[in-house]
Amino acid sequence: MKKNSTLALFAAFIAFTTFSCSSDDKSEENTGGSDTGKTKYIITATTGATGVADYLLTADDVSTGSITTVGNGIEQDGTYRYYITAENNFFSLLYGQGNPGAVTTYNLNASGNLVKKSNFQAETVHVFAAVNSDILTVKVPRSGASIASMYKIDAKESLIKGEAQQDTKVLAGNGERAFFTWATQVGDKVYMPYMSIKGDGVDNFGTVNPDSTWVAVYNYPELKLQKVIKDNRTSYLGAYFTKGLFQDENGDAYGFSGAIATSNSVLVSKKPSAVVRIKKGTTEFDQSYFFNVEEKSGGYKISSTSYISNGKFLLLMYGNAGKNNGAVKLAVVDVYNQTFKWATNVPETLTSATSRYNITSEDGNSAIIGINTPEGNWIYTVNGTTGAATRGMKVEGGQITAIQKLKY
Repeated sequence: MKKNSTLALFAAFIAFTTFSCSSDDKSEENTGGSDTGKTKYIITATTGATGVADYLLTADDVSTGSITTVGNGIEQDGTYRYYITAENNFFSLLYGQGNPGAVTTYNLNASGNLVKKSNFQAETVHVFAAVNSDILTVKVPRSGASIASMYKIDAKESLIKGEAQQDTKVLAGNGERAFFTWATQVGDKVYMPYMSIKGDGVDNFGTVNPDSTWVAVYNYPELKLQKVIKDNRTSYLGAYFTKGLFQDENGDAYGFSGAIATSNSVLVSKKPSAVVRIKKGTTEFDQSYFFNVEEKSGGYKISSTSYISNGKFLLLMYGNAGKNNGAVKLAVVDVYNQTFKWATNVPETLTSATSRYNITSEDGNSAIIGINTPEGNWIYTVNGTTGAATRGMKVEGGQITAIQKLKY
C-alpha cells in the first residue's frame, strides 16, 4: 500500500497540471499590425477528441462572460500542443512523440484577429523558453545517446538560427544523466535546472541522488557551459516540463523544489519542498535564505509555480495521500517575507489547472489561471497578496489548457 500511495502521488505531480504551457512576452514590439494599444487574450482548450489538440480562442476580457469551442476558434492538429509567446508572437509547438513536429506561429492583425504567420518543422523538445529575442528549445534524451540538443529560434522571423549540444552524462558527473527541467534567462545568461536520472530505459526518471539541487549556467548566445550551481538543502528545481526557477524585478533568482525524486517508483526525497535563492550577480545558492514551504503548508509539496510580481507567486500544491487525502490546492506565497496563504474561493475539486505558466493581470497584482472542474471550466483571477480568487469567464466545449495575451 505504501508503494502504491507513493506512486499515485508522483503520478499526480506529473499528470495533474496541463502540459500546454505559455510564457510571458519579453518584448514590447508589435508584429501583428498597427499598434492600437489593445490586448487580446488567447485561450486554448481541448475537447479531448482523438487526434485533435486544442482550439485557439480569443477574447477581449476574461473577467466575465463565456466562450465556447463549438463553431469557434482555430483548431490545432495533433494530439499534444505546447505554447509560448515571444516578441508578441504566439507559438504552437506540436509534440511529435520523438519525431519532428510542426511549429506554427500566430499573431494579431490590426483588427485583433488571430492569424497564422508561419509554419515550420522543428525537433520535438522538452524545454522551451524566451531568451532575449529568441526562443531557446532543448531536446533532452532519457535513454540511448546522452547528447541534449539546444536550438535557438529567432522569435521575430520564426527561423532556427543556431544549435549547441550538451552531453548529459558528462554534465551530471555521477554515473547518471542530467535531465533539464526548464530554462530561465537570468541577466545575460541562461540558467538551466536539472534533475539527475538513471535513464537508459531502466527506471528512467528514478535516481540515487534525490536530495541535491543543480543549475547549469550557460552564456548566451554561445550556449557554452560556465558552471554548475549546487546545493543539498532540498531536491531538484521544477519537474518534467515544469519551470522551477524565476528571476524577479531585482535580478535575484528563486528556485522552487517539489522534493519528489523517486527510485524504482518509490518517493525517496528526504528533504522538504522549499524555495532557494541565487542573488543577483552571483552563481551560488544564498546560504542565508531557505523557505520551507512544506512546513508552512502543513505537509504539502509544490507541484508547479507561476510568478505574479514583486516576490509573489501562485503555487499548485499536492498533499500526501496518506496524510491529507492527496488534496490539490492553490496557494500564494511571498518569497521576500516567506509568507504562505491558501487561496480562497477556489472550487473544492480541481480536475486540472493551467498553473504551470499563466499570465499576470494588467495591474500586476494577480495571476490569471484556468481551472477545470467536474462542474465546468472557468478562468479565475487570484490576488497575489490576499489569495482571494475571483471567477471570471466560463469556457465551454473543452478544458482550458493555456492562457496568454498579445498586443495589437
